[in-house]
Amino acid sequence: MDEIFFEQIGGTQVFTKLVDKFYEGVAEDPLLRPMYPEEDLGPAKERLRMFLEQYWGGPHTYSELRGHPRLRMRHNVFPITRAAKDAWLKHMRAAVDTLELSPLDDATLWDYLDRAAHSLINTLGR
Repeated sequence: MDEIFFEQIGGTQVFTKLVDKFYEGVAEDPLLRPMYPEEDLGPAKERLRMFLEQYWGGPHTYSELRGHPRLRMRHNVFPITRAAKDAWLKHMRAAVDTLELSPLDDATLWDYLDRAAHSLINTLGR
């Protein structure tokens, strides 16, 4: 039987590390930080971790607490330009690199994150 990706890469511990490292970059990013209105990035970290865990076959806590993810709808209130997408991907790439996943697992995770980031662009311009 194939192992679920969530379990295969290390479960909650790995997704927590990914999200913590990602938000270290976001906290210092002048383009992205204003998109997070909460003074404490903790709630955003928790939402992203729960979402990613659920997407990759882990607990369904995200949907139980927040309903359907509706990524485009939830992000539509923020002007997401190509520059914002690039900044998001820069911080996410740095976070993924800290996980030291196998090349296949890294590529699998990165492919999704890259496609998701591109799909959320909603404002023209750089």
